[in-house]
Order: sequence, then structure tokens, then C-alpha cells
Amino acid sequence: MRGGEQQTSDRRLFMQFLAFGGSGGTGGDSAALIEALNNSGLNGVLYEDANDPNGVGLLTWSDDPEFFVTKVRALFSNGPAGSEAFRALTLKPEYTMMGRTYSIGYEPNLEEWLLHRSPKAVTDPAWRWHVWYPLRRKGEFNALPQDEQMSILREHGLAMDVRLACFGMDKNDNDFVIGLVGKELYPLSACVQAMRKTRQTSSLMEHMGPFFIGKAVWQRNQA
Repeated sequence: MRGGEQQTSDRRLFMQFLAFGGSGGTGGDSAALIEALNNSGLNGVLYEDANDPNGVGLLTWSDDPEFFVTKVRALFSNGPAGSEAFRALTLKPEYTMMGRTYSIGYEPNLEEWLLHRSPKAVTDPAWRWHVWYPLRRKGEFNALPQDEQMSILREHGLAMDVRLACFGMDKNDNDFVIGLVGKELYPLSACVQAMRKTRQTSSLMEHMGPFFIGKAVWQRNQA
């Protein structure tokens, strides 16, 4: 409810994360990738992988999923929108994540939550350390009463995070994609550690990960 009226929306923001190796190869360094992204006109985030000295990650988003098979795909093509730097990369499919924004019914501004909050969070120039991972809950969670589910979901409500539902969009049948965003890496690690004690993680989680840990070297979120 907002202003005494029910908020509804059939629009969602889709976000996709891709990880690559080989960024240290010819034509594939971060500077060349950044130049290609600047020329592409795309909004997104480019990460350097903390656990792979030749690894990078690319996060992009749109409210139209066709965007990923047209404009993002074009970066890797031999066509006029393609980039030699991106073609030189090697995809790490185990890190591919894609999800959509969602609401649990307590957000004061539905449109802001669904379409604008997540891009603002990941492109804040002061918050460059990001941790991305998928998760899947045990089936027992879905059998719980709705009010109990909502209580458990609020255990993981974080000030600077991105939470995406990925039902039917993930080859491993994960439920959600989580992005933790921070000024430093340590608090993000501590946050994951603290969440291990919650009921959701300790009792109702099937699996989490793999984890991608990166620092943003390029961010853009323009209308």
C-alpha cells in the first residue's frame, strides 16, 4: 500500500552476470574492455576478479530480456558492435547468473525497488567491492506458512545488496542470485559469515555458490 492505494507492477528488471578468463591475453586487458564498453553505450559494471589474475566479470541489466541476446551478445560478435577485447575472453559458464527483481510486499516504492534500486547500488562509485553468488533453498521452505517465510526472508535484508529471483532462468535450478556491495571486502565476508547463523542458511539452504569476488573498474548507469 502507498498513499492508501495498492501498488502493482508487471515490470521487472533482469540482471545478468558473466565471468571470463583470459583478460591478460592480447587485446583482452581491462583497459581495452573498458574502452569497448564506453563505446557500446551499455549500462553495467566491469569487475576484475580477486581470485583470478586474468579474470573479469561483466554485469548488465534491462527490463527487456531480449537485451541480453541482442546488445550484450553483440559485444562478442564479429559484427560492427563487436569488440576484439571481448572476443579474446574465455567464458566461465559455472559463474553465469541471471535473475529478476522481485518484491515481498513491504517496499514503500514498488517502481523504485523493482527498476532503479539495484542499478544504483551496483554503480555507486564509493562501493566497488562486490560479491555475487547463487543459492537454492531446501524444498521444506516452500511448505512453510507464508508469514513464516516472510519472517525468514527478512533475516537476510541487507542495506546494500541485490536480491534477484532466478526460477526458470538458471541451468542449475537455483532460486536466487545475491549481490553484496561494499566499500571494503572484509565487511562482505563478515556478512556471509553472520548469515550462516540464520535459520534460512543453517537449516533451509540446499547450497550456495560458486562465489565471484570482484572489484569494479568500470560502472555506468545512464538513462
